[in-house]
Amino acid sequence: MNKKRILIFASGRGSNAEAIHEAVMDGRINGEVVGVICDHKGAQVLERAARWHVPSVVIEKKDYPDKAAFDEALLRAAVSFTPDLICLAGYMRICGENLVNAFPHRIINIHPALLPSFRGLHAQRQAIEAGVKVAGCTVHFVGTGLDDGPIITQAAVPVYDNDTEETLSARILTREHPTYVRAVAAFCADKLTISGNHVSGMHSEEE
Repeated sequence: MNKKRILIFASGRGSNAEAIHEAVMDGRINGEVVGVICDHKGAQVLERAARWHVPSVVIEKKDYPDKAAFDEALLRAAVSFTPDLICLAGYMRICGENLVNAFPHRIINIHPALLPSFRGLHAQRQAIEAGVKVAGCTVHFVGTGLDDGPIITQAAVPVYDNDTEETLSARILTREHPTYVRAVAAFCADKLTISGNHVSGMHSEEE
């Protein structure tokens, strides 16, 4: 089976990107990271890409007159890498419809909540404020809305009475890396089947 070409979108430190790259290098993922697209020129993920000897492109919204022009630049850059899969790894922007439509069911994201609950920013804070006893992370295909799209897999963690946004975030992060790697590995092994809004080929994990 040919290796899948994986393109990473990231905005910050890129810890999930590092987990994916490590899994590629040790053979857990049948793919290769072919590029990194970042929307912040000072992001740590760019240093990681350089260390991996992987080309990176910086596309910052401030350099474009409007969102449409920014989205078009992102699409052109993404297409130039001819990816089989785009992984959003701490990418803090909603993908434009043009990008989602160009790569249907080929863009995946990890979100630090058990979707469909607590979409958007500060999901861990939302969970604490809601008083839930279980939180976690979700890997999903990207749709045109906020943290929507078919769910691939989820992993749960407990929420303790003395948790803060920071402590809960740290606990969820320990599950994010292996969960994301499992989902990317399943995609690259052609194990995922999509029917409507349902994805089969993986099971959810619990703490």
